[in-house]
Amino acid sequence: MSKNLEVISLTKKMLSEAIDQNTYWKDELAPMPKGKALWLISNDRIKDDDYCGVIGYEDKKMISFIFMFPDLANTVDQQIQKVYWMISWWVHPTYKDTVLGTYIYNEAVNLTGKQILIKSYAENVNTFYEKQPFSVIASRLRHTIFFSMDPSMLIGRFKFLKSIKFVLDAVDSVVYSIVKTLNASRFKKNTKELSYDYLNKIDDETWRFIEPLCRKDLIHKTKEYVNWQIDNNQYTQTPISSKHPYKALQTGISNNIHIHNLKIIKENQIIGFVSYIINFNELNVKYFLVNEEHHYDLCVDALIENFAKVGTKFIFTDDTKLSDRITKRYKTIFRHRVTKKGLAHDETKLDFENFDLLNRDGHFY
Repeated sequence: MSKNLEVISLTKKMLSEAIDQNTYWKDELAPMPKGKALWLISNDRIKDDDYCGVIGYEDKKMISFIFMFPDLANTVDQQIQKVYWMISWWVHPTYKDTVLGTYIYNEAVNLTGKQILIKSYAENVNTFYEKQPFSVIASRLRHTIFFSMDPSMLIGRFKFLKSIKFVLDAVDSVVYSIVKTLNASRFKKNTKELSYDYLNKIDDETWRFIEPLCRKDLIHKTKEYVNWQIDNNQYTQTPISSKHPYKALQTGISNNIHIHNLKIIKENQIIGFVSYIINFNELNVKYFLVNEEHHYDLCVDALIENFAKVGTKFIFTDDTKLSDRITKRYKTIFRHRVTKKGLAHDETKLDFENFDLLNRDGHFY
């Protein structure tokens, strides 16, 4: 590393100023999409002097970035505790074997007062965390449910298949159509009496449905917070992606990325609330809330009807109950499951024995 190393501890105020000056969106790689940054600073929970990240530069080139920001967690005595999510930790491959990554990581930990939550982390840093003062607070399965062969994934795993991609695409098209037709016969019959109220913003009636179902969540939910979490402004549609001037480390830019939020209604009563993100072929479930158990399968049917309509080919969720019900009720190609562990710094002042880390907690995709 050269002597021209600069480490920036990025506050919300600094991020706001950087947006106005287009500071981080002039080069080919940005720490996050500008839309994501605008969305982040709109969160009233984050104060001007709260930290949102740490950026490392060498000779004015970004070589490391840690994305983090504060949130509010519930406590067993019904108080609110400030914690920080550490969303991601990136180091340029050239500097992977240097002390830079660890230095910036420790800087981020200290800035948060060691009140850190990590929802999941990449397997390549597992050894690192085993040596750090972090404890596992939740272990869960991450599910990817495929309704097609997904040639892009097959080619990604088996490079030699690239030469016959056109054949795989043709076969996949047939398989996907068959699976979709078989599933449609089921959800069409089951959802006849349902209607869907699609929302850009949660109203009071919807919040009265959501609030009791989230009251015991690890992360404190308010109407304003959920509206922020499901805000479509965090995603940037790029119809001609190849012409977009930069790529970003965080998800949020795509030629097909947006969020759908809907109330599931039966006989003029809300029975479910669903929020999901579409990103190309993926449907990523953010909220799946059902008020009564006997409505659960019906809300699964509603989700699959939406899934079929938007044309995605796989569903992504950390909700094992939802995943199990989908695969039990509908035809799929296969389901991939991988264990993900949530961590907290040992000095984080929360009683994790009385809270679960749910799919919707820390879901900032």
